[in-house]
Amino acid sequence: MQLGYARVSTQDQHTQQQESGLHEAGCDRVFVDHGVSGAAEVRPGLERLLDQLRDGDVVVVTKLDRLGRSLPQVFEIVETIEQRGAGLRSLAESDIDTTSAAGKLVFRVFAVVAEFERDRLRERTLEGIARARAEGTHLGRPHSLDDNSIAHLRTLRQQGASYGSLAKTFGIGRSTTRRYCQQH
Repeated sequence: MQLGYARVSTQDQHTQQQESGLHEAGCDRVFVDHGVSGAAEVRPGLERLLDQLRDGDVVVVTKLDRLGRSLPQVFEIVETIEQRGAGLRSLAESDIDTTSAAGKLVFRVFAVVAEFERDRLRERTLEGIARARAEGTHLGRPHSLDDNSIAHLRTLRQQGASYGSLAKTFGIGRSTTRRYCQQH
């Protein structure tokens, strides 16, 4: 059985064109998510489709981006489809048809390229963080207080001021006050 899936992100968009294309492609049923972002955790139409998916079924979408906003999210959904013994076919990306060996290969190549890109991005991010640290750049949220205020806070603490009174005086939280006093 061919089961179609259509999704639009906003309420003012329409699914008629997607639904027509899916019916023309031979879908027996079409599941729709209207006004639901591809990044949304809960997509009732997709969940109903996955619940009804049986061995040998084929999920048909007009474009891969209807399944999810990011490639990792799409791959996760396709993995769920394949675990249920079903396949995926995209009308716009005609080479993607996981019911055939060639289609599975094309999809796997996409998966490998996406994983490579994620790994490269992670590597570049870590390299950038290491370089910034080596240059002495502060990473993370900006400090609540400047260096002079921190020095003054530490002096007052050494003179016996409580964390609570310092927090009120400097307009910061107690845990922040404690952290500033304990840093060297």
